[in-house]
Parts: sequence; structure tokens; C-alpha cells
Amino acid sequence: MSQTKRVMAGLVAGIVLGILLAWLDTPLAIRTADIVQPFGKLWLNALQMTVVPLVLALVIVGVNQASDAAQSGRVARRAILIFIILLTAAAVMTAVLAPLILSQLQPDPAVAAALRGHEAELPVVTGGWADALTAIVPSNAVAAAAAGAMLPLVTFALFFGFALTRIDAEPRARVVGFFQAVSDAMIVIVRWVLWAAPVGIFALVLALTARSGIGMLQALGIYILLECALYLLAIVLLVMVAVMVGRQNLGHFMSGLAPVQAVAASTQSSLATLPAMLENADGRMRWPQRVSALVLPMAVSLFRITSPIQYIATASFIAWTLGIDLTTTQLITGIALSVLVSMGSVGLPGQAIFIATNLPVSQAMGLPVAPLVLLMAVDAIPDVLATVGNVTADMTATALVVSRSDEAATPPS
Repeated sequence: MSQTKRVMAGLVAGIVLGILLAWLDTPLAIRTADIVQPFGKLWLNALQMTVVPLVLALVIVGVNQASDAAQSGRVARRAILIFIILLTAAAVMTAVLAPLILSQLQPDPAVAAALRGHEAELPVVTGGWADALTAIVPSNAVAAAAAGAMLPLVTFALFFGFALTRIDAEPRARVVGFFQAVSDAMIVIVRWVLWAAPVGIFALVLALTARSGIGMLQALGIYILLECALYLLAIVLLVMVAVMVGRQNLGHFMSGLAPVQAVAASTQSSLATLPAMLENADGRMRWPQRVSALVLPMAVSLFRITSPIQYIATASFIAWTLGIDLTTTQLITGIALSVLVSMGSVGLPGQAIFIATNLPVSQAMGLPVAPLVLLMAVDAIPDVLATVGNVTADMTATALVVSRSDEAATPPS
């Protein structure tokens, strides 16, 4: 049985048993939740212990990978700039639409009570814009890491990563290699922990559904629909950008994009779709090979547009579920961090990286992280659309670079 099926089995078993207990015997359901919850929390702690070193390593390595790519020339630098612009646009779109969509729905008080009971103490965001601004740069990077303060930690990682690009190649390679090894080791630990995911998720879901009943199932359904709707909207907008800004003919662009999207939907892997993207870029699109052969592999390595959508939508959903109104400062923090984290996490396995990438954004926005485990379990459902969105963004970004390159694309016959 695949890892995804095992996780889904634990999720479904926890939901079914929790709802049955809540329906048949509420006192027994509460007692059962109190018994199993510590085991779920233990599993969640095992996942969380890898987050600080993993995020630090990902950002440092990601900055240096982007710097190396930019050294390839003007086309590469233009591509990286387009990646950042599109990622930021996706994050801003989600920060505007996700809270707006969710505000039209009424959260279940029982779900909020169950989640609040799961967290001993909810994070609290205090102070105004001045406090938020000064918190960006840590006075003590070690203390920030010890406290799990993700935004100042990422700021330090950015400074450290950019500083490495200014030192000699040999010591730089040793330091970057060290952090790459740290990242790889953390992923190995996460994979070990994920072997127990069915048990951990079962315990957490059982505890929550035993307290909230069927409301938890309805909440998860809303989350899935929210993500799918945002992914579909992003795909449509990306095609419009390719046509209007990248000067692509709609019919011609779609004839080259449709086979790529089909491969992405069937494989759920941007990397596995790369050969199809290169083939269609050269054949159907007739883009300059010197551009597509450079930009598309870069896009697969550095660019995943659905990541900031997922991070902001997830944080907005958690806030909505708990009745928390997100401030402009929180949303801006989430936007900035989601773009930075997404560029360092591309290419890592979805379930292994879901907690490590979503947790910094949610935590920096002052939200509890326990619900992330439940959302990780159901994220496999909208993941098909996420992969389609990613390859659509890869092709759109390439079209934008082509439209601005010295060598124009050969007109279609």
C-alpha cells in the first residue's frame, strides 16, 4: 500500500470512529479523545522537531541555487525575476480571495472548540506595525531558532545565504554542501516519522472528531474545495497572462499546453512532466530551444506557483475555523514568507514537506499548527490540480521569457 493510501486510511478510520463515538456516547467520546490525543501530539512533535533546521537549510541552499542559476546569463536572470513576480502575484491573489471566500461561510463552533482544546495555548499576535517591522530582523538568530520564530529565522537565513554568494567558491561550496546535507538528513527523519503517519493522524483525527462530530468532516471538505477553486483560478489566469503579456496565440498555446497538463495530471510530478514540456516547447510552440532548454529545467527546480497558494489558503482556513480575523500585517507577513519558502522547497516530496513548509507561514502569522496534520492528510486530493497548475506556470513563465528574448519565437505554421 502506498504512503498516500496509508495516510488516507488513518484519516478515514479516525473520522469514522470519532463521529460514531460522538453520535453514540458523548462522554465516552470525550474520554477516548483525552486518551488518544497525547499519542497524536507525540507524532506531531516528531514532525515539528525537524522544521527549524530544515527551513534554515532550505532557504540558504535555495538562495545559492538561484544565484548560481542567475550566473547563466540574462535569460536566466529574467526567468528568476518572472518566477518571483508570479509567485508574489499568486500569494497576493490568495491573501485577498481566501479570507473573502471563507468569510461567506459560517465556521462550526464545535470544530473551533475542538481545535482550541487541542492547543494548550493559541499563539497571540500583539503590537502594531512597528513591532511587526522590528520582529523581521532577529537580534539573536540562535534565540529565534530556539523559540521557533520563523520570520526572523528566515531573514537570517537570507542574509547568510546571500553572504555565501560573496565569498570564494571553495569555502562557499563546503558550507552550502553542509546545509544541503542537513536538509537531506531532515527529510530522511521526516520520512521515518511519516511511516507512523497513519497512527498519528488516526489519533489526532479521532480526538478532534470525537469532540466536534461531523463538523470536522464538513470543514475538511471546505478546505479541499477552497484549494481546488484557487488552483483552477490560477490556471485560468496563467493562460491569460501567457496570451496577453507573453503574446501567445490562445489556440496555439493551448494545443501545446494540453498534452503537458495531461501528463502532469497522470504523474502528479512536475519533474516527470519536464520531457513533455521540452518536447512541446520545441515542437508545437516552436520557442527558441536556447530559451526553453534553460528556463523549463530552472522552473522545475526553483518555481512552484501553487506553493504560496497552498500556504496562504491553509493559514486562512485555520484562522477562519478558529474565528480569527487576519490583519493586513499578518497577511503581508504570510505573502513574503510564502514566496521565500516556496523557492527553497521545490522538488521535495509533498507529504514529507507539507508540515515543514506550511508551518513557518502559519506560525509567522500567529496561528496554531496542529490542524496542519489533518490538512496534510487530505492534501493529496487537490494535489492533482496543484501539479497541473505548476506546469501551466512553467510554460507561462517560459512564454514570458521568450516574448522578451532577443530571438523571437518562430511563428507557427
